Amino acid sequence: MSLITSLIPSLGAAPAKTSDNNSAAAAATADLGPTVAPRYTLTETPEAFGLVVDLPGVAKDGLELSVDGEQIRVLGRRGWRKPEAWTALHRESREHNYELVLEHGRVIDADKVHAELRDGVLRVALPKAEALKPRKIAVA
Repeated sequence: MSLITSLIPSLGAAPAKTSDNNSAAAAATADLGPTVAPRYTLTETPEAFGLVVDLPGVAKDGLELSVDGEQIRVLGRRGWRKPEAWTALHRESREHNYELVLEHGRVIDADKVHAELRDGVLRVALPKAEALKPRKIAVA
């Protein structure tokens, strides 16, 4: 079974409110107000996982990405606020902030994670831990 398949049941699930969550993560979530899970795509190569998250309205200063323990957490705060006299004719996204928590079971090398946010799209490279990468074994 693929590692990505083993992640699927927990993808997009809201973080469990247990004593395992650290207080900093709980505090960050609490001040976000109502949140929605953003759309995302998760891919796998032999070397890494790729995560692409749609975060319309989120700038770099409103984004928090952390890999802690067995969780990848994305928190996005939208910077735009609706003007008082403004009326929407059509809306494609909500005004809520974003929260996405993925369980990875320590299969990620947290020290090598790389992320880029451009035009409301977050791209994250999640290299696999060395023990999980395929390797050739010489047979004597």
